[in-house]
Amino acid sequence: MDALRISLQVLLVLTSAVLILTILMHKGKGGGLSDMFGGGISSSIGSSGVAERNLNRITVGAALIWGVVIVLLNLIQKFAS
Repeated sequence: MDALRISLQVLLVLTSAVLILTILMHKGKGGGLSDMFGGGISSSIGSSGVAERNLNRITVGAALIWGVVIVLLNLIQKFAS
């Protein structure tokens, strides 16, 4: 059980880092904090539609894995005690 818990914790840290990076890489939609810090200037340059869709897929996939890992760690903790 300890090896499973450690591997899930490592996976949690990795998916958390991936989520942070992919969310920060998204293009600002305007009107928020991204415009306040100069994101509106580069929004006309932007990325292609395919790259943005792939980034969305990676973000959603990492979020799903992150959620499953959280639930599994909770179940391990519940049944371990």
